[in-house]
Amino acid sequence: MSEANTIHDDALPLTIQSLAEQFAACGLAAGQTVVVHTAMSKLGWIVGGAVSVIEALLQVLTPTGTLMMPAHTSGNTDPSGWQHPPVPQAWWQIIRDHMPAYDPAVTPTRQMGAVAELFRTLPGVQRSAHPISSFAAYGAHAAYLTADHHVTDEFGLTSPLGRLYELDGYVLLIGVGHSNNSSLHVAEWRAHFPSKRTIRQGTAMRVNGERQWVEFDELDLNSDDFDQIGDAYEVENGIRRGSIGRAEIRFMRQRPLVDYAVTWMGQHRR
Repeated sequence: MSEANTIHDDALPLTIQSLAEQFAACGLAAGQTVVVHTAMSKLGWIVGGAVSVIEALLQVLTPTGTLMMPAHTSGNTDPSGWQHPPVPQAWWQIIRDHMPAYDPAVTPTRQMGAVAELFRTLPGVQRSAHPISSFAAYGAHAAYLTADHHVTDEFGLTSPLGRLYELDGYVLLIGVGHSNNSSLHVAEWRAHFPSKRTIRQGTAMRVNGERQWVEFDELDLNSDDFDQIGDAYEVENGIRRGSIGRAEIRFMRQRPLVDYAVTWMGQHRR
């Protein structure tokens, strides 16, 4: 969405203060640990843009809370599986040989949005070591959430989302649905269903200080039913959606959502 499309005569621009007040009205509070997925353009026109969104979130959480966002780098994967867009097969080995190694301090996010991309660059923000599905965090539990994110435990027990589950944290969706809710990947790791399988993946990363192309097995993730799962959970548990500006807001505890999704996948996925 272009900036021009966020300007409307019937609405005032959003500010840090108005955003903070409305985040609090949706349930965000001091001391919480929360993962945030956001489509900033859905909110409307914001004075200060992504900076103001982050400042408002941190203002409500206070220094006792923790803010986490996805910092995924889907371009650092095996090009044979690329679909959006695909590249010629003749390019595949060149990409494998020359893709820069993942660097938490430098490697940009891909398709995570302006807020998440800015957030991972801010002073004091810590980023996990997974070369494809990293998370960035700031606050009281940031070090714990982002530590030891091994390449083979993308969304497992020791992943940032697995540790958010352990801490009984929260999920905040700003202008996006459950198809963007990466916490449901935690359920995929925990659930048992007939079609569950692993695929071979590759990535550029540093091993003992040297850039290497590393291949490993990972879970074949599938978010096609995430909207259906999340919407059903909200209905069955009376989760009320809020709104900020022109964006729909969904705020909920992560652990019961994941537990519900584990059961749902076991019953419905084939």
